Amino acid sequence: MKKKTYRPGPKPPMHRGPKPADRRFNNKKDKDSHAINDQIQAEKVRLVGDNLTVPQGVYPLVNALSIADDMGLDLIEIAPMADPPVCKIMDYQKFQFQQRKREKEQKAKSSKVVVKEIRFGPQTDEHDYNFKLKHAIGFLQEGAKVKSYVFFKGRSIMFTDQGQLLLLRFAQDLEPYGKLEQMPVLEGKRMTIMISPKKATPKKKESESENTGDTATPEATGDQQDS
Repeated sequence: MKKKTYRPGPKPPMHRGPKPADRRFNNKKDKDSHAINDQIQAEKVRLVGDNLTVPQGVYPLVNALSIADDMGLDLIEIAPMADPPVCKIMDYQKFQFQQRKREKEQKAKSSKVVVKEIRFGPQTDEHDYNFKLKHAIGFLQEGAKVKSYVFFKGRSIMFTDQGQLLLLRFAQDLEPYGKLEQMPVLEGKRMTIMISPKKATPKKKESESENTGDTATPEATGDQQDS
């Protein structure tokens, strides 16, 4: 058995081969990705868009790619499930930017509904009632819904009629600010109502042609001379 000869000096680096690719990036699917140019597999596509140099319609894929190449843009498959698939010719980076901008605007419009809860007892006194009414008005003016309920504890469940009258009075006092979505409903030990805020109605502008009283006809002032 041969013995390894000792060689002085630094050891040569061990070659372990190329590092494996990071799976986090290679296997990650881009939700915003669309098939473009040579990635499109359909034989025919329908071209749409306002910037086309040819009429909109169905073209063989080879022709559609040639048109996009002549325009210096990309052929983007925007509706792959259509028959034939719908494609648009434009710069792909610009297309992605418009898509993300549209999604951001839609997300901003779909605001979350905020619900504020206000609890009463079946025998709430006048001071406590007015205090909670004031808070409810503020919530509705901010655009939040108000979920108000009467909690019946122990033997107070016998006073459900009193709790119902309290909630109906509460809804009536909030009528200028909110709309009652449902009548009082008893679920277990709670009797609940839901009030949604009313949309603010814009004030009507006064007509410029409205008579302000600054002008008067001769008949009205009596200045007309007798003939």
